[in-house]
Parts: sequence; structure tokens; C-alpha cells
Amino acid sequence: MAVSRAEQRAATRHALLAEGRWRFANDGYHHVVLAEVAQAAGVTKGAAYHHFDNKAGLFRAVVREVQQELGERVATAAEDHEDLWEQLRAGCRAFLAAGADPAVRQVLLVDAPTVLGWDEWRTLDEESSARHLAEALTALAAAGIIADQPVEPLARLLSGAMNEAALWIARGGDTQAAEQALDRLLAGLRTSA
Repeated sequence: MAVSRAEQRAATRHALLAEGRWRFANDGYHHVVLAEVAQAAGVTKGAAYHHFDNKAGLFRAVVREVQQELGERVATAAEDHEDLWEQLRAGCRAFLAAGADPAVRQVLLVDAPTVLGWDEWRTLDEESSARHLAEALTALAAAGIIADQPVEPLARLLSGAMNEAALWIARGGDTQAAEQALDRLLAGLRTSA
């Protein structure tokens, strides 16, 4: 059976994303050369430029992919629990654990803020894992588990703290110590009821 042009394009894009992701995660953005990514993926340099315009375009696509997968990991971990509080804890712990993933560590936490710029990086984060955090906090406030308060600043504070903790874990920090600190931080949000 013949492969359609659309299937060929999709396969080329997938191969470039997979190779780019591996290289960005292992070598860091500044050490990756788009022509080498294309060669390793078994496609022409022209095909790489057709799909992504430049290295930054490929990186942006990899960031979106990793960010989306991280958001799904966080949501899946939370959905394993019925209790709203446990959903929050599980989602936060899944985010922290993701710091051990080289793609999350190097691509999302180290390179993306500087390569894409803070505003674009935050926008991508808000579309994935930060959105889940805000939704969880809104549900907790509505249920009276945490005090009724503006969710946006709280979500940003927790998101920033977890980004830093995930980066700390990625650089050799103690995951268990980070989880314990997170639990104490979150416990401070609970209402006394």
C-alpha cells in the first residue's frame, strides 16, 4: 500500500521532533544543530526547514510537546484519586517527579525560559500543567477545603515553587525532601475545618 503525501509529511515531522527532543534534552538548545538533527532523523535539511523554519521553530514544537505530555501526566496522577485534596497532592507530586525526566529538566525548566522568553514560556505552561493547578485550587476553594481566595496569584506562587523544586530535584536534590516540603506548604492552605 502506497504512503500518502500527508502520511509522509507527518512521518517526517515526527522523526524530526523525536530526534530534536532527544538532542535538546541531552545536549541543550545551544549545542544542537538543525542540519545534524535532520541527518540523524534520515531527512534532508530542506525538509527540516520546511517543517520548522529554523532551530527555534523545532525547539518551540518540542517544548509544546513536552509541556503537553507533562500536563497529561499531572492530570492522570490527579485523576487516580477521588478526594480533591489527594488530587492536588498527587498532581503536584507528579510534577515534581517529572524533574527527573531529561526532556522536562533541560527543555522545559532550563532552556525554554531563556530561548523562548519568559512570557511565551509562561503562556505554554499555563496551557498545560499550570491550568490543571488553577482548576484544582478552584475546586478546593469551592468545596471549602482551602480558604476562598483569588486563585490566580495562589496558582502562580505554587507553580513557581514547584518549578524551582523540580529543577532542584533535577540537579540532584532529594525528591522525598521536596515532597515533604511540598506537603507542609500545601497543608498551610487547608482550612481548619
